[in-house]
Amino acid sequence: MMKRLTAAAVALSLMNGTADAAQKVTEFRLENGLQVVVIEDHRAPAVSQLLWYRTGGSDGPPGKSGIAHFVEHLMFKGTEKFPPGVFRDVVQELGGSDNAFTGRDFTAYVQRIAADRLGTIMEMEADRMHGIIISDEDIETERRVVLEERNQRTDTNPGSLFREQSSASLYLNHPYGVPVIGWKHEIEALNRDDIFGFYRRHYAPNNAILVLAGDVTVDEARVLAERYYGPLPANPEIEARQRPQEPPHLAGRRLVFEDERISLRQVFRTYLAPERNPGDQRQAAALEMLETVLSGDGLSSFLKQKLEVEEQIAIHSDAFYSGATLDRSEFGLIVLPAEDVSLEEAEAALDRTLAAFLESEIEEEQLRRIRKAARAGWIYEQDSVHGLAFRYGRELMAGLTLQDIAEWPELIQSVSAEEILQAAREVFLPERSVTGWLRSPEGES
Repeated sequence: MMKRLTAAAVALSLMNGTADAAQKVTEFRLENGLQVVVIEDHRAPAVSQLLWYRTGGSDGPPGKSGIAHFVEHLMFKGTEKFPPGVFRDVVQELGGSDNAFTGRDFTAYVQRIAADRLGTIMEMEADRMHGIIISDEDIETERRVVLEERNQRTDTNPGSLFREQSSASLYLNHPYGVPVIGWKHEIEALNRDDIFGFYRRHYAPNNAILVLAGDVTVDEARVLAERYYGPLPANPEIEARQRPQEPPHLAGRRLVFEDERISLRQVFRTYLAPERNPGDQRQAAALEMLETVLSGDGLSSFLKQKLEVEEQIAIHSDAFYSGATLDRSEFGLIVLPAEDVSLEEAEAALDRTLAAFLESEIEEEQLRRIRKAARAGWIYEQDSVHGLAFRYGRELMAGLTLQDIAEWPELIQSVSAEEILQAAREVFLPERSVTGWLRSPEGES
């Protein structure tokens, strides 16, 4: 019997408030709790399927860092119905592609396939939601793979090690301070009970969002989702995530990271910053605009104009922020000093520049230019259906709604200069910061 569904269609309107949507976005929910989002785009006979689980690197039990990422690797080992290697072989034989990735707040499994083969991919993805078979040999094989991945991406990269240490310093209590890939000694200690306990606890339809984007209608998606995902049982023990939160930050932190492989010194500072929240995204929008005002507008941006052009203190400067997180995010600043400038001088120049910015006025012409570029970027983004599927999934994983996602472009357009400056004043507080120096052992400060 066809199960009842609740659907809500949200029009994407990036040109103006009344423009027709390039894509129709619809959501419904199966009785077992699986949320399904369909982004229709019929320009090409292809579909992207992204299955997102509400569990990521920040959801592992204490002492079990990296377990979400480890499970992601093991999900490719096969089931009774689809033995090891069959999933990937079938996708390739059908001319498609597949991948997976783990973030702080999510784990996602991705396939791109011809539209008439979507049912095959759904069947295989649904099967491994509850039926993976893992031997002790599989665990040890993937442990070596994960440790080598950590070695290549982090342990042999001084910049990555430095940022890992900085993040651990910024978050005093929240698990965002723990690397998604995990600490090496904890990866080495993960056992079969840990892995299967995590898998059974988190891999269930009522803990997932299925995003389908491309040449598929909502009616077709509903029939296929009911057929393949509908029979899977919900996990009644799944509850809303309750993570440890940050206490008040009362003192700024500092670190110096030295490594003989470093050729470019840098000052790296992060501040604890608000995230985007459902129905309350305005401060996050101001912070995203702040990032662009400071460093994303070419040499006209504030940091580059002051540090690279006028004072010639830096050969490069940058700012970064992403509010699409479930909990408190971070706002970062980077300065690479010129050859004859010490790290101490570069940091002092950064402090002077931020102080001057907080007392300045943002020119309306610069805002107009940034808004226009942002609008163009959102319009161009519509050309990548797969990219849209990724953005929707990531932002839904951050607790946002389809309405929040649809409203974001126009919210960015409406942010005022004073809101940007006020957001900067509230975030650029020394007690909520970590300042790091990255240098070689023989390098001068």
